[in-house]
Amino acid sequence: MWYAILIIISPAVLFGLYVLGAILFATITDFAPDEKTEVDIEGEGSPISGDRFTVMIWNIGYAGLGADADFFYDGGEMVRSTRDDVQKYMEGIDGFVSSSGREVDFLLLQEVDQDSKRSYHINQYNSFKSSLPNHSASFATNYKVKFIAIPFLEPMGQVWSGLASFSKFKPESATRYQFPGNYSWPKSVFFLDRCFMVQRYKLESGKDLVMINTHNSAYDDGTLKEQQMEFMKSILHEEYDQGNYVIVGGDWNQCPPGFQFDKFAKKPETEYSQTNVPADYIPEWTWAFDPNTPTNRKVSEPYDSDETFTTVIDFFLVSPNIRVISTEGIDLDFAYSDHQPVKLEFVLE
Repeated sequence: MWYAILIIISPAVLFGLYVLGAILFATITDFAPDEKTEVDIEGEGSPISGDRFTVMIWNIGYAGLGADADFFYDGGEMVRSTRDDVQKYMEGIDGFVSSSGREVDFLLLQEVDQDSKRSYHINQYNSFKSSLPNHSASFATNYKVKFIAIPFLEPMGQVWSGLASFSKFKPESATRYQFPGNYSWPKSVFFLDRCFMVQRYKLESGKDLVMINTHNSAYDDGTLKEQQMEFMKSILHEEYDQGNYVIVGGDWNQCPPGFQFDKFAKKPETEYSQTNVPADYIPEWTWAFDPNTPTNRKVSEPYDSDETFTTVIDFFLVSPNIRVISTEGIDLDFAYSDHQPVKLEFVLE
């Protein structure tokens, strides 16, 4: 009898020890950045000059969420794409960066892996630095976990990922700002430490061009987003009040003000919704986005252009002393990532 009970109980005990061990290990090794951290500026880059520039943003989805991928945390089945698919997506992304990325003055990327099981430990940041040899480069970590224990039978394992910013010009500084708020423990030790990266370029006028790369929270009830947006607003006001030019670009995980989230839906949407940035978030500033090109797709299943839900959550926020010339979403048919690039042309006034 006791033997039978032991056989029944043992798997549950082992599973409990596994979970507790994973939580303890993650807690001990937790990445806990300061609110403000200077990050390295690598590579080349010339002094900034002129008043007309271009910037491009792209969440590359760690080269693991191309057209053939879905993701378990969003209702799909896959934990990670195959090695062949990751290499295929990475080649496509790197090819785009090598061509179109070289043409713009600033390139802001999100979900760039340095050493992650999900992307087969390819150092994507180093790959992009090699593809942009005459550019400056900076990296701000926002996801660093030694071992993610879920799913139980196929754990995600190690993740090291973040924001990568490149430019033809050499910034004066690059700073990582930690967003406030997080999930409660123990969930917090397995999730991203959301942040934005500020690069400062000293202009001939003596003012600064402040280029901000952001990636806001995705899997929350809106509370974290609200805290993050309020914190960022204080930085934006501070910079603009000093006479500086400010551009924020990246994956906001919310739609721009006034944009209809289901504009591109092929059928009535009942499973998906997306909040908008409040219209009065920061008066007189400009939200720059392409309303005719989706930037993000659902990853509950592989991409199907006739079925998959798409929307716009990647865009720019521009200070009043900057005039937007054009904003263009670049349609790659979600071949290499669950996001698509967006390009902005602007003039400093």
